[in-house]
Amino acid sequence: MGATAGFLYPGYSAEDDYPAFQRLLGDDVTLRLVHTLMREDAHRVDALLDVGGPDVLAEGARTLREQGIDAIVWACTSGSFVFGWEGAARQVAGVREVAGVPASSTSFAFVNALRHLGLARVAIAATYPDDVAQRFVEFLRDGGVEVTSMASRGIVTAAEVGTLPAADVLGFVAGNDHPDAEAVLVPDTALHSAGILDALEERLGKPVLTANQVSVWEGLRLAGETSARSGLGTLFRTGSPVAA
Repeated sequence: MGATAGFLYPGYSAEDDYPAFQRLLGDDVTLRLVHTLMREDAHRVDALLDVGGPDVLAEGARTLREQGIDAIVWACTSGSFVFGWEGAARQVAGVREVAGVPASSTSFAFVNALRHLGLARVAIAATYPDDVAQRFVEFLRDGGVEVTSMASRGIVTAAEVGTLPAADVLGFVAGNDHPDAEAVLVPDTALHSAGILDALEERLGKPVLTANQVSVWEGLRLAGETSARSGLGTLFRTGSPVAA
């Protein structure tokens, strides 16, 4: 039986990316997703601190533990980086304690993916409001990542982000690349990206890391599954493991 990775996903917006990843990955691995409580759908710091609260995540982690998983990821970028590097680490430690398996979050997954690829300079194409996106910049810098440029689209709700069509996403990401960036990061798990990973990289001519992509990669990595796979961008085509 292959590795099973569990994902805590806030609310409903692009959760269908996960069954899409499952189809692309094949049946030798299993992705399990549990929706966590979102009392208010808002890319606003106070709301995000609530979305990533320990009580909310513990409830979801208990559910996934009962389903049987080898690793768990809090699949929310903004709901992890708003806590800062140390706060996000405490958040992951709490999830790990409840679930009883290795744990991470999307924010750490971005940093681990960059380390895995040997990249350190990035551009950010964020759908968030600027003040929230700036916190992601700070988080990355704490992780040793140099941010060459940051664009914020100013969308307040995850629900709206989830409705963006593929052509719109391609244009937005391509329009916010930077010549000095070794990769472009697209940090919102509310954004659909499973079906356009290779198209994004072909358009930009460099690695593109999206939130749901790095979340799935991180979950499988922690579960011990590090095989190279095609159709999911540069990150999945390189199969060697990386230390968290």
